[in-house]
Amino acid sequence: MKRYGLVGFPLGHSFSAGYFAEKFAAAGLRDECRYENFPVERIEDLREVLPEEIRGFNITIPHKQHILPQLAEIDPEAREVGAVNCVRVLPDGAFRGYNTDVYGFEMSLRGMLRTFRGELSSLRALVLGTGGAAQAVHHVLRKLGIAYLEVSRLADAARGRLAYEQLTLETVESYRLIVNTTPLGMYPNTEARPDLPYEAIGAGHYLYDLIYNPAETAFLREGRRRGAWVKSGLEMLVLQAERSWEIWNG
Repeated sequence: MKRYGLVGFPLGHSFSAGYFAEKFAAAGLRDECRYENFPVERIEDLREVLPEEIRGFNITIPHKQHILPQLAEIDPEAREVGAVNCVRVLPDGAFRGYNTDVYGFEMSLRGMLRTFRGELSSLRALVLGTGGAAQAVHHVLRKLGIAYLEVSRLADAARGRLAYEQLTLETVESYRLIVNTTPLGMYPNTEARPDLPYEAIGAGHYLYDLIYNPAETAFLREGRRRGAWVKSGLEMLVLQAERSWEIWNG
């Protein structure tokens, strides 16, 4: 039995195990492969939790950066991003880290922005949150030439990072791409949402939420009501999962 899985804490929101179960069934691999959830509150306990026969695993909140010291090798792009969400277990049991969030987010965002009229370099973005997923988003935005501002609970002038209370109507009106990388609105707290002046959002905005459970978060619902283009993280999840599968079996 080839075993794979998802490491994070908590994992009640995740669709990954179900996605891979369907994938294995469709490919006739149900008796050969298994994908399981491995709740790990402290990343230091990872080796104790994972089975010896594990072939590869994904990493989710809050460990995409915590995992780095445990990796023997890091893919160059993941090193540049500074976060890992996919680990391949090498024949000697060592871990090699990758970032498939970059691929998933880039492909999904490009599809969303096909409706944008103009050069992508003329678009500006607000990135909500500063965790490991945000690092992948920053990497993709730089690659596409889209300038961005980080938004967090605490301002950091040295990094050009704004606090939510510093967001004015004018700022939100002019930053037409808003990406939520925080867990606000994730199941089961589905009514939570980032603290934004939503009245500044209109038909020219693009709201992308990395959350995929629920399919429409309160953040996306507010944008849709105001005429914005909205997209959940479900497509990104599928794209990064398929890229992970290629890495584990490449």
